[in-house]
Amino acid sequence: MKKLLLLLILAAGFYGFVEKGGLPLQGPAARAETANDLLAEAFRNRQSNLQVQGEGRVLRLLPDDRDGSRHQRFILELGSGQTLLIAHNIDLAPRIDGLREGDRVEFFGEYEWNEKGGVVHWTHRDPRGRHPHGWLRHDGRTYR
Repeated sequence: MKKLLLLLILAAGFYGFVEKGGLPLQGPAARAETANDLLAEAFRNRQSNLQVQGEGRVLRLLPDDRDGSRHQRFILELGSGQTLLIAHNIDLAPRIDGLREGDRVEFFGEYEWNEKGGVVHWTHRDPRGRHPHGWLRHDGRTYR
C-alpha cells in the first residue's frame, strides 16, 4: 500500500512538472527574464526608487552630463525591448572607456521612472554608506 501511494505521489508530481513546462529557467537567462519582468512592471506602474539588476545592449551613447556631478550617459536596450538611460556618476566611479554601441553592459543601481523607459543611477559606491552600492560591468570589468 505504501509503495502504491508513493508511486501515485511521484506520478502526480511528474504530471505537474510536465504541465508547468519542465524545469524553471536557471542561470543568466532566468536572471535576465526576472529583471526584464521587474523593470517592465516598474515602468507600467510608474514606480521609482527600486534597486534593480539587469543587462542590456548599448543602443546609443550620449554626451556626458556636466551639470553638477558629472555623469557618463548611454541608452541600454533590454532583451524585452524596453530602453533605460544609464546615468553613471564619473566623479565617484571610473568612466567606461571604449564603450561602443552594441556592447553589452550589466548594471546594478536605482531605477527611476520616466516616460521613455526609466533611468538607472547610483551605479557607484555611496561614499557616505547610506545607499546600496551600485555598479556597471562591461567586458569583464566592474566599475563602481
